[in-house]
Amino acid sequence: MDYEAELAYADEVGRHFARQNGLPTMTGRVAGWLLICDPPQQTIAELGEALRASRTAVSGAVSMLEEWSWIQRSRAAGERVDRVSIHSSIWLRMVDKPSAYTSLGALAHQGLKVLGEASPARRARLLEGAAFAEFLVERMPALAAEWRERRDALRASGELPDDTGTHRP
Repeated sequence: MDYEAELAYADEVGRHFARQNGLPTMTGRVAGWLLICDPPQQTIAELGEALRASRTAVSGAVSMLEEWSWIQRSRAAGERVDRVSIHSSIWLRMVDKPSAYTSLGALAHQGLKVLGEASPARRARLLEGAAFAEFLVERMPALAAEWRERRDALRASGELPDDTGTHRP
């Protein structure tokens, strides 16, 4: 494997998360590295060395990713340090969070209450935001179910590995 290409990929994931989500670049870099690293479980020190970053920066990124349930910690018997890895259902977790959309809708409704009887032009953005959040709450569970069905079919056909990384021919 080409380490510099792998590092460049992690950097690109970091820039993507910064541009698209306003996240710290290091958070995206850690996520990017965990998507491609071998072994898939890494200590904070290993992440820092691989990404040429400080332990403090990596720890902050790991904490943020852990809060969002993107990563999981594990510790083998006899080890004194935690290892982190990308959660096996990370892609599904991105859409299977109705509570995130419910809270977004609640924020829009709160803003509408603040605006009271303001002009329709002032209320329009929040009305659309509330309607969009309600749409997501309604549609995302079906989308997540469709993905599970497709993922299972891809695993059964051998096109995707199972949760352990094993391909079935």
